Amino acid sequence: MANASGLFTPAAPSVRRRCSPCIGIYRSGFWFSEGVSRRIVCSGTTQGAEKLSPSESRASRLVSRGCKLVGCGSAVPSLQISNDDLSKIVDTNDEWISVRTGIRNRRILSGKDSLTDLAVEAARKALEMAEVDPDEVDLVLMCTSTPEDLFGSAPQIQKALGCKNNPLAYDITAACSGFVLGLVSAACYIKGGGFKNVLVIGADALSRYVDWTDRGSCILFGDAAGAVLVQACESDEDGLFAFDMHSDGEGQRHLNATMKEKEKEDHEVGTNGSLLGLLPKGSSYSCIQMNGKEVFRFAVRVVPQSIELALAKAGLTGSSIDWLLLHQANQRIIDAVATRLELPPERVISNLANYGNTSAASIPLALDEAVRSGKVQAGHTIAAAGFGAGLTWGSAIVRWG
Repeated sequence: MANASGLFTPAAPSVRRRCSPCIGIYRSGFWFSEGVSRRIVCSGTTQGAEKLSPSESRASRLVSRGCKLVGCGSAVPSLQISNDDLSKIVDTNDEWISVRTGIRNRRILSGKDSLTDLAVEAARKALEMAEVDPDEVDLVLMCTSTPEDLFGSAPQIQKALGCKNNPLAYDITAACSGFVLGLVSAACYIKGGGFKNVLVIGADALSRYVDWTDRGSCILFGDAAGAVLVQACESDEDGLFAFDMHSDGEGQRHLNATMKEKEKEDHEVGTNGSLLGLLPKGSSYSCIQMNGKEVFRFAVRVVPQSIELALAKAGLTGSSIDWLLLHQANQRIIDAVATRLELPPERVISNLANYGNTSAASIPLALDEAVRSGKVQAGHTIAAAGFGAGLTWGSAIVRWG
């Protein structure tokens, strides 16, 4: 279970403790408060313990639950755009892009490609690795800022997977931090809600919101999907040790894609029914606007701090980390954070060169490749961190398998 510091610790089976079933959530972890009833046993009970009611028994099971990452998958579009390809569109070249970002290629949705289809493919692979049937899924979390339906894409993923029990499915919008927030949300549902299998998907198609005449931003982004199956387990097998999450709306001016009204129609009645300017005009989102220097400064400052806080909550140090897995935004950011944490390059996971910045998909995409290549093994400890628009950032210390 977890205490107020964000530390997830197993309950001792030989110790009997009383508390209420009230379970709260704080940004650094879980907390459990005392209430009127003082009969709920948070840990295992010894022989002769008084009999609990069904509701009390359920609460006891919840607070002693853990969760672990048991399956992963990913999917990318078939169309690859190289730096040389971009040099035919804007004034740039391979050396200029690769030196400043570490990116050489990116995958882009085209033609009849669908982000939802990519998410479904990644999710199926994660379920197959975990050996979990779609009907056993209790929750689908789609972490994306670019859904193909204004009201969210998660229910369509649930449908395509063939989940016959109609599990809850909804979107989480937190840009490049989305997947980390999804992992923590999954843990909350498992440890505090009794869920068993939660599918966390990170998928984005930022290429649809890129100004392809702006060489400062069009070189950065690609499209992809990645997924992880988070599963309930005994508390002593818990694989989410601690986390740390934050937002700062003040930084929104440095990275955004705001809504804008369409140009005024020539006639009094617009195509969406606007009459004489009395009703809302049609609207759409602008292309991504980014102050690269400010975003870089933000990332290299807050990400190491967040990871260090999460490690401290877990009672771990940098030497305990087997792998550093950051949102794949810029190789300079990845290198700077690794240096701050005193982690050598061989313990850093990066596939940025092949895919660019895929937003919420970047962490699960890189994780999936590292697991399937044999780099990440069961039992390895990973420090993962996402950061991006909002501004939002967060980190989680997890164990694979």
